[in-house]
Amino acid sequence: MELPALITTLRSALESDTVPLLREQLIDVHPADLASALVEFETSDLWTLLTVFPRAEQAKVFGYLPPEEQVNLSIRISRRKLAPIIRQMPPDERAALFHRLSDEQRETLLPALAQAEREDLLRLTAHEQGTAGSIMTSDYAILATDLTVAQSLESLRREAPDKETIYFAYVVDHHRKLIGVVSLRDLILAPVSMPIIELMNQDPICASVDMPQEEVAALIAKYDLLALPIINNQEQMVGIVTYDDAMDVAEEEATEDFHKNATIGKLESSVKDASIMLLYRKRVLWLVILVFGNIFSGAGIAYFEGTISAHLALLFFLPLLIGSSGNAGAQSGTLMVRALATGDIKMRDWGALLGKECLVAGLLGFTMAAAVVGLGWWRGGYDIAIVVAITMMFVVMVGSLIGLSLPFLLSRFNLDPATASGPLITSIADVAGVVLYFSIATWYLGL
Repeated sequence: MELPALITTLRSALESDTVPLLREQLIDVHPADLASALVEFETSDLWTLLTVFPRAEQAKVFGYLPPEEQVNLSIRISRRKLAPIIRQMPPDERAALFHRLSDEQRETLLPALAQAEREDLLRLTAHEQGTAGSIMTSDYAILATDLTVAQSLESLRREAPDKETIYFAYVVDHHRKLIGVVSLRDLILAPVSMPIIELMNQDPICASVDMPQEEVAALIAKYDLLALPIINNQEQMVGIVTYDDAMDVAEEEATEDFHKNATIGKLESSVKDASIMLLYRKRVLWLVILVFGNIFSGAGIAYFEGTISAHLALLFFLPLLIGSSGNAGAQSGTLMVRALATGDIKMRDWGALLGKECLVAGLLGFTMAAAVVGLGWWRGGYDIAIVVAITMMFVVMVGSLIGLSLPFLLSRFNLDPATASGPLITSIADVAGVVLYFSIATWYLGL
């Protein structure tokens, strides 16, 4: 069912007081689609619609709701009504919600959970945000070292209803130390009497509980894993990070980098739900800083007033030249920021990349100079055309080198290179472009 039709169906059920009939009507609707429709309703109506479905289905739909809507429901709905849904949620989703709640809300929710669930929740939420421990789930299948293939399959069959995934099972010793991993496919194809220890991969790819979450996502993507085992300092198995959680991390990191590229602070909620004051606070700081940075462009123009007054035609090409410098810098900066983020390049590669960028920027500058020299001739004559062509070559090269070098410089001082893109590089390239343009004009025109 398409989203508009689904929303219409839900609204009609509310208006006609036929909400209980929705359970049969929407039996084939995916929980993610249902969640997308439910966010269009007020909290009270959302809850009325949600409670039509079985508890397990409610938990799935709840997990697909936007984080801010989950928190809103947790605040508005009584603990007695909400706790059964929370208990049905996967451990990692339950922990993620717990992180978003206030201390008072957490204290209200915890007593509603069974002791085992409460202990598991506190254990998962004890890890620092942004690490593997903060996004892992404790819902995984383990096998003992002394089992055969037949015994392992029987064990997985018993565990399957309560586990998030059984496509891979993790072999641990009696101290829960991870010693191997085996796929369900290998178990099905292997002789039933084969010891599991002979079938397993004895060198599994794993991550420490303190590893940054973006590195965990990169490992999962690099090795095409469905799940990555997480171990503590004693090499004991403590959880797994599944590929869908890694995708969420990758999306979160990409969104954060996009915001930083535009010098916008990190948004904890969606743009649609963010308040006016929040958007203002996230954007105002860098805009004010860049305003004062652009004063240097004005100072450069003021310094060369004599050159400008002698050849007013120079002003015609000013936006074109400094815009080209900023554009070239933004291109180069974007390439470097992304390459640094993915690990494609390291700090030690700066020298080699600098030489390559000089050649590329030189070719780009020459091409762009050839493209504008005719315009310079038409607008200001031979001398202006030469000045514009020479300046174009230099500003494109300088802008490109600024865009290349600034992310490396920020990384060198342990700052996020994503901040170097967009407005910051453009502003620095603008100042350099103004100074270069009028310096070249003053020199060439003998002023």
